[in-house]
Amino acid sequence: MQNYQLGSIQKQIEGIKKELQKIGEMRPGSLSRQFVSQNNKKYPYYQISYTYNMKSHTDYIKKEFVVDLKQQTNSYRRFKKLVKRWVALAMQHSKLKFDYANKKR
Repeated sequence: MQNYQLGSIQKQIEGIKKELQKIGEMRPGSLSRQFVSQNNKKYPYYQISYTYNMKSHTDYIKKEFVVDLKQQTNSYRRFKKLVKRWVALAMQHSKLKFDYANKKR
């Protein structure tokens, strides 16, 4: 039973690795549309806010780059989700492996 569980976890990890290879450009952050008022008119602009190396950053984005940037931030969120799942599976795999080795003694 232990070997089956270890093999199952390993297959899931291999699947995650394959998914990670498919991820293209990525960028952390949240994209938002803001407005600036001038002469009683509101003009939209876009910005991305993110934290990198424990520092907060904000970059202003031209409208023509918004679609590409949305894809990059979605890719980053997907990356983080996959890595989180990989770590959880790796911890489970390690625990099962050591539990199995202790039972053999």
